[in-house]
Amino acid sequence: MGIKWIVEEPWLRGPIAGVDPLIAPVLYAFTQAREDLARYSEGLTADQLWTSMVGFHIRHIARSTERLVDYLEGRLPQQLGDGDPGATREELLAELDSAFDRAEKVVRSIDPATLRDAREVGRRRLPTTVIGLLTHIAEHTQRHVGQAITAAKATGARGLR
Repeated sequence: MGIKWIVEEPWLRGPIAGVDPLIAPVLYAFTQAREDLARYSEGLTADQLWTSMVGFHIRHIARSTERLVDYLEGRLPQQLGDGDPGATREELLAELDSAFDRAEKVVRSIDPATLRDAREVGRRRLPTTVIGLLTHIAEHTQRHVGQAITAAKATGARGLR
């Protein structure tokens, strides 16, 4: 029968208990990404995932989220790169869930009073802030979700319209 897709987007489902409204948008982005990527990758084979670039985008979202959360915590990323292709849909979605689970714990622990605190990104230690990183994590995630959806639809797989 498949999964029943919820009509309301996460940001329209109400406030997240215990989360400041200035921090919540990144959590909404993770929920939206999980739902959309599960929906639009459903039925794709590993070969379709990787030849269409859907697999790349899912893995890139997971791994870049991990790196950006490291910067959010004031640390340098432990893992660079996006790895080799070939993972199955289930493996990719599990990797995404793992990255988002860790990120959600970090995001939920942020004191809103620290949103303006300085952070550095990359080898060049470019300046940003906690809220700057949160914004980028959310928008970067959604940018690649859109690319993955477009790539999935281009495969012509059944049900992807």
